[in-house]
Amino acid sequence: MIVNTETIDEFLDRRSADVEEAVRTAAETEILPRFRHLAEHEVDQKTGPHDLVTDADRNAELYLTGVLGALLPGSIVVGEEAVHADPAVYAALQGDAPVWIVDPVDGTRQFVHGDDGFCTLVALARRGELLASWIHAPARRQFATAVRGGGAFLDGERLHAGPPAAGRDLEVATSHPDFTTEDQKRALLALRTDGVAPRPCGSAGLEYLAVARGLLDATVFSWEAAWDHAAGLLLVEEAGGAHLTLTGEPFRITGGNALPFTTARDEATARRIQGLLTAR
Repeated sequence: MIVNTETIDEFLDRRSADVEEAVRTAAETEILPRFRHLAEHEVDQKTGPHDLVTDADRNAELYLTGVLGALLPGSIVVGEEAVHADPAVYAALQGDAPVWIVDPVDGTRQFVHGDDGFCTLVALARRGELLASWIHAPARRQFATAVRGGGAFLDGERLHAGPPAAGRDLEVATSHPDFTTEDQKRALLALRTDGVAPRPCGSAGLEYLAVARGLLDATVFSWEAAWDHAAGLLLVEEAGGAHLTLTGEPFRITGGNALPFTTARDEATARRIQGLLTAR
């Protein structure tokens, strides 16, 4: 079993490429063959009509659970579908063992409707600290990676988010109205002000990638599910961005955050958005 951060660093030096290969294989064998070819019996609802799961989600997560657990003995996999089946699995984020955080198909609704705006998200964390992440948008042929202290990369090119251009509205992707309560909708109204251009988000993972690339200024999300945020948060951090909750603290993947929270391409933008949200 991995027993210290230095050993995990060594693991990442040796096996990051194997993790990437596993993510690519999951997409090639379980996700892409079903893209735009889903049969009716391969799509189910979880909590409602806007919360979908497909055979691609289930099978890709099962594959990644087996491969990632074998790559890092003693690690635990916290996957979206496993947590849906047994919420107690989520508690592993609070433990001492290394944890793989997996969203097999982030943007399942887009996937079901034949839109290419979906991705697979994998992050490695320990004791609440994000250590590495992998984001694969297979239909767009994009693969982003990050290692804490080692930078963020898209298809081998280093990412630098940089500050927004002066004099234009901030483009901010927010929690989709289908996934917000009435109280959260009212909170997000604070962004409807001069100098800010909010819009509903698509796949959270791809929105984080857009922030890391400097193509989107910020996100504001109102839910905590670690599989949606972990990989993207580290990618944005390593590209020079920042994330803040309503209390001005960084978002914690272990939970207990003051929501909604923002992730932005630089610290100043994060503080500007956080200030709007707390002034409501």
